Amino acid sequence: MEVASQADPWSEQPVWTASGLDRQELPRALYVVATPIGNAADVTLRALWVLRNADCVAAEDTRTTSPLLQRYGIRTRLVALHRHNEHGASEALLARLAQGERIALVSDAGTPGVCDPGALLVRSALAAGVRVIPVPGASSLTAAISAAGLRAGCVRLIGFLPGRAQARLRLLQQAAARDEAFVLFEAPHRIERTAQELAACLEPQRRVVLARELTKIFESVAPTSAAGLVEAVRKEGARGEFVLLVDAPDPVPSEAPGLDEAAMRWLRALAGELPAARAASVVSRATGIDREKAYAAVLRAQSARPPAS
Repeated sequence: MEVASQADPWSEQPVWTASGLDRQELPRALYVVATPIGNAADVTLRALWVLRNADCVAAEDTRTTSPLLQRYGIRTRLVALHRHNEHGASEALLARLAQGERIALVSDAGTPGVCDPGALLVRSALAAGVRVIPVPGASSLTAAISAAGLRAGCVRLIGFLPGRAQARLRLLQQAAARDEAFVLFEAPHRIERTAQELAACLEPQRRVVLARELTKIFESVAPTSAAGLVEAVRKEGARGEFVLLVDAPDPVPSEAPGLDEAAMRWLRALAGELPAARAASVVSRATGIDREKAYAAVLRAQSARPPAS
């Protein structure tokens, strides 16, 4: 590996020598660099070192990344890599990587490639035999999970929901039916709609954690239930980016006592046509069994259905 040719005057500072950065090498590669999600102090020493010594920084929005670089006295040239130019920009950056340049990839906030542009460049670089080096740091996903106290060992990242109503509903129903926690990201102008749709697919008592403005001044992490989710969102207000964490469901019995085979056929049919909470309510009223038991049976029926073609 090659040692960075550009001398770094910061290496004289105690924090740099204590971290060992003055002795580290900087291979020619694509660096995937995590940047703060709100609090500028969350940037890592290694991220600053890579950003300063890279030949260029590929940024989701140069107007967002420029102030961060200026704050730390970094003058590395910025190039744009966003959703609308990702293919063309990736090709140009691959050509530069092939010539032996060091390129740092950043998103507007957090870790690139996690529900942000950048995955295409990383995939193309790997396919071309270019070394890809992660520079880990801030991530709204890991930050939210660490503060949510989820009981589940398995957590599924869904990210942002599709725009089409049917696709959204299908994805939420499938996620609700699985015995695992899952995580959604949402923008402030869509959060109440998403909360309503999510609450309709979940068992009323299922635990949900609402995280907003992580690492920022008005940060909040609020546990609630599916039944109280919409009210919790309204209380928080439609400000800032949201992370919705749905915990794994409580263990449920494997059977639904009180339902004969005919009733189970009706339950399976309803499970394919209605949101889980609505189907459970209908089954409970029609059969007299406990609503929570009916809900558990509906979830199992939905989970067992083959995916829509």
